[in-house]
Amino acid sequence: MTDTMERVQISSLVPDGYRKVINLDGYVGSAVEEPLGDLIKLRASQINGCTYCVDMHSVDLQGRGFPLRKVFAVAAWRESPWFDERERIALELTEAVTLIHQGGVGDELYERAIAEFGEKGFADLILAIGTINIWNRIAIPTHMRPPAL
Repeated sequence: MTDTMERVQISSLVPDGYRKVINLDGYVGSAVEEPLGDLIKLRASQINGCTYCVDMHSVDLQGRGFPLRKVFAVAAWRESPWFDERERIALELTEAVTLIHQGGVGDELYERAIAEFGEKGFADLILAIGTINIWNRIAIPTHMRPPAL
């Protein structure tokens, strides 16, 4: 991409709609425990290629004391020894929902997620994954950029 200039600011043009996304983000932020929430946000943002959100959630994880090597390993979580079963299920669910067009959430993954998180926890994860995908779809077409190094 050669044009790196930020485009329209959705928050200024449609503040009511933008505020609703912020409110949904606030709900899922309190409903999904950390660092799981930021792992979900980071993985979806990596898949979607959102530099703004990848930067934000990597920095957030690092700021919470999450091991930096584990932050880097999110992109290769299946091969990494550093993720527990709960994190693995959440990351697998994140990929299945973010890449919904590739087959969606199969019965086996659904059953494992329900067993690990319960029905309400599963519902909260789906909202969290959906929310970061909304943020990615706001940030990417408007060319939101992280702060300079």
